Amino acid sequence: MDAKELEQDMLKKDPQEAREVPPEKLKAVSDKKIWIDLDNSPHVPFFRPIINELNRRGYQTVITARDCFQVCGLADLARIPYDKIGRHYGKNTLMKVIGLLVRSLQLLPVALQRKPNLSVSHGSRSQLLTSKLLNIPSIVIMDYEFAQMVIRPSFFIIPELLSKSDVYQGHPFFQYPGIKEDIYVPDFVPDPGIINDLKLDPDKLTVTIRPPANEAHYHNPEAEALYDGVVEFLGKREDAQMVILPRNEKTQTAYIQNKWPGMMKSRKIIIPDHAVDGLNLIWFSDLVISGGGTMNREAAALGVPVYSIFRGTIGAVDHYLEDNGRLVLLTSKKDIETKLVLEKRDKPVKMSRKSRVTLNTLVDEIVTVLEKKAQ
Repeated sequence: MDAKELEQDMLKKDPQEAREVPPEKLKAVSDKKIWIDLDNSPHVPFFRPIINELNRRGYQTVITARDCFQVCGLADLARIPYDKIGRHYGKNTLMKVIGLLVRSLQLLPVALQRKPNLSVSHGSRSQLLTSKLLNIPSIVIMDYEFAQMVIRPSFFIIPELLSKSDVYQGHPFFQYPGIKEDIYVPDFVPDPGIINDLKLDPDKLTVTIRPPANEAHYHNPEAEALYDGVVEFLGKREDAQMVILPRNEKTQTAYIQNKWPGMMKSRKIIIPDHAVDGLNLIWFSDLVISGGGTMNREAAALGVPVYSIFRGTIGAVDHYLEDNGRLVLLTSKKDIETKLVLEKRDKPVKMSRKSRVTLNTLVDEIVTVLEKKAQ
């Protein structure tokens, strides 16, 4: 796509935004490319506004996506064009290593053909390895200081909350205000159509549940016991319906179907049969319970009551949300019975306008690295 085509495309999407882009920036579109790898499902909503803003400023983006955890389905839903490359190799450590090496090799042809000037991800190890092999400058955006990083990027971009962490000392990093969910929540527009789409009963208490990431390196089996306890506890409430979002069909969906067939049949438990907009589902839920960080923080950013059953090492962002009353940590069966507040909440059709300062700050930092490395 050349500068003229890009400008026309922008005018179709948002004439006001297109007029704000200086012409000299649009001319740079054919010169500089930023490679973004969508490695996990939360990366899709996170990178969507970043991709749009980079394109708006005149930069090309090359998008690759790993075929796992509904990444490709969500990217299709978000209308993000991408090259589908690689898959997940399970929770076995040896297979994880093999999967990392295989996908890194699979990414090589795209990187060699498209010749990006900079690679950006939210922790894609395979992209990092490929970038290292091809000497491509890299940025990793991180918001969990205890994630394992075998290969170090050229730069980190982290929330200001993590700036004092020992993990990042001695490594070049930039900071952004707020939490990463502040980057894409301002673009969110509620769509009540999801109620009919999932055949939800609007008179019942809607609880969205995300199981623990049992294939992740940071997984603690205690989270699975809490997850089972939450489902059993809510299953006794006649007025409750649970929308559960499994991370994969082979293990987590099968587990639900085998363990709670009665609740599945009565639609006490609802598992969407297609990718859904996570923010929209959260907005039309009365509360959220999740074993992973992203959905917890998305709910907190939207002001929806949220409870965490994550039992790995708690990061600075979750401690911040807990200290400010925006997140409740569940650590035992007793907590499930005493801390869960089960009540309906108002769900306005419109959201109040939110600041885009976090998005603009982060994109500014990506562009700063790109321009510096391109000199």
